[in-house]
Amino acid sequence: MDKVRAPFSPLLDGQLSAKMFLSTPVPSQTKLVPEKKLSAAAAKLRLLKRLRCTLKFEKIAWASGAHMVAGVDEVGRGSLFGCVVAAAVILDPEHRLRGLRDSKLLLPERREVLAERIRQHAIAWAVAAIDAAVIDQINIYQASRVAMREAVSRLAPSPDHLLIDALRIDFDLPQNPIIHGDALSVSIAAASILAKVERDRLIREWDPVFPMYGLASNKGYSTPHHLAALRQHGPCPLHRQSFAPVWLNPVPQEVLPFPLADSDDDAVLAR
Repeated sequence: MDKVRAPFSPLLDGQLSAKMFLSTPVPSQTKLVPEKKLSAAAAKLRLLKRLRCTLKFEKIAWASGAHMVAGVDEVGRGSLFGCVVAAAVILDPEHRLRGLRDSKLLLPERREVLAERIRQHAIAWAVAAIDAAVIDQINIYQASRVAMREAVSRLAPSPDHLLIDALRIDFDLPQNPIIHGDALSVSIAAASILAKVERDRLIREWDPVFPMYGLASNKGYSTPHHLAALRQHGPCPLHRQSFAPVWLNPVPQEVLPFPLADSDDDAVLAR
């Protein structure tokens, strides 16, 4: 038996259509918030976190006939204060050190632990520092290269292949400059850690001498506190006078007095 169809009612259909229209959720107009642009430093840090630190480049060097592969790196190029420090490390292929990565990605306490393990288990390691006066004379790029060369020259036994973070140095050995090498090569990462730990130690020693700059916390870099202190007090003799935030400062440089007579302080400064 056929079903009886309800008679067509334009009014009823219109009411239903209106109800359906009113009950249908209308998508709200979403405001497109522009994504905050990362600073160059933040973008680089994000990239470094995605990279894997491995033995890839060491294995290539070993396959080419090298036996003593040294990783080389420096820290402190962007600082306004003090020395630039470089380190060179020949890791023992038979002893794997876990957790090696770019020193910038490690907490200070973790860097200290890894630095001690590197010094204990590496075949050879060495550090070298170039002070602010030399940096001002030859520029920070050349000073970094000199510090790296000096660190390599102090290795015993001597290396026969160099893996270097991003550049070449004046040293008569096969070299591989690796962009972001401290985040890709465990040997360069080890050098980065040793250099960072050593430079931080050196800068902390100057903090009581120049307490107004907050060196123990900022390590001489361009933090707001450090820049404010420069504007208020002017630079000290260990600031890098060739760096714009220093030489553009309106306050005259402080003169650091050195006693003429021999004293215990002289021995401390000479170390």
